[in-house]
Amino acid sequence: MFYWVVKAIIAPFLTVLFRPWAEGLDNVPRQGPAILASNHLSFSDHFFAPLPLPRKVVFLAKSEYFTGRGIKGLVSKAFFRGVGQIPVDRSGGPASERALRTGLRVLAAGELLGIYPEGTRTPDGRLYRGKTGVARLALEARVKVIPTAMVGGFEFQPPGRITPRLRVRPGVRFGTPLDFSRYYGLEQDRIVLRAMTDEIMYELMKLSGQEYVDEYAQRAKLRLGSVLHPGGHGRAAGDEDADEEAGADGDHSRGPAAQAGLSGVAGPDPGDSAVRGGPA
Repeated sequence: MFYWVVKAIIAPFLTVLFRPWAEGLDNVPRQGPAILASNHLSFSDHFFAPLPLPRKVVFLAKSEYFTGRGIKGLVSKAFFRGVGQIPVDRSGGPASERALRTGLRVLAAGELLGIYPEGTRTPDGRLYRGKTGVARLALEARVKVIPTAMVGGFEFQPPGRITPRLRVRPGVRFGTPLDFSRYYGLEQDRIVLRAMTDEIMYELMKLSGQEYVDEYAQRAKLRLGSVLHPGGHGRAAGDEDADEEAGADGDHSRGPAAQAGLSGVAGPDPGDSAVRGGPA
C-alpha cells in the first residue's frame, strides 16, 4: 500500500518535470512473476524503469540503506521501503545465497523482480558484460526475462552529478520476453548460465543502442580509477575471472549464490553495487 502512496506522490512530479517516455509496455505482463533485466545508466533508473508500469517492481537493495541512525536513517529506510526495495546483506557467502532466496520468494509471490545484470552502473555509458545471477534466478523460478533498456539516463545524470540535465528526456524500452524453458533443470550448468546471460545482454544492446564491452563494469571502474588515481590499490590482473561468480562487487566467495553472480540482482545504489545478483 505504501508503495502506491509514494508512487502517487512522486510520479506526477517526475512526469511533469522530466518528461520521461516509455515503449513496449505491452511486453510486461499485467500479472504473474517475471524478471525485468535492465542496463544500468544512472541512479535515476530506479525511478524511471517502474514509473510507467501499473504493477509494483521489487528491487533487492543493499542493507546499508535500512540501517542508518537518526532522522536521516529513518527517512532513508521509509523511502526505500516505500519504493519497493528489500534490504539484502551483501557480505558474500551465505549472505549471497540468502539474496538469491529473497529474489526467488519475490517471484514465487507472483511479483516483478528488477535486476541489473551488469552488477553496477556503467562508468562511461557503454554496456558491460552481464553476471549470471539473472540466469540462475530465471531457471530456478521458471519465469521469463524481460529485457528492459534504459535510454538517455547516462546523459541525464552522469556519474558524480547530483542534479539531472533537464534538456535530456530519459526513457525505457521493454523488449519481448525471453523464454528459457529449454534450459529448465540446468541452473547449475555454468555454460548454460553464461549463454543465457549473453543472450539477455545482446537484447539489451539492441534495445538501448549502447556499445557493448566484453568486460565486467566493476573491473572497468577499477581500471579507470587506477588511471585517474595512480598508485591506488586495485585487484590483480587475473581477478576478473572471479567477477563472473562474485556474489557482490568486491566479493569473491565461491558459494552457490556467489557462483551465480548475484551482483546482477538489482536495487538502488548510488554508490555502485547491485546486490551481492541489483542495487547499484
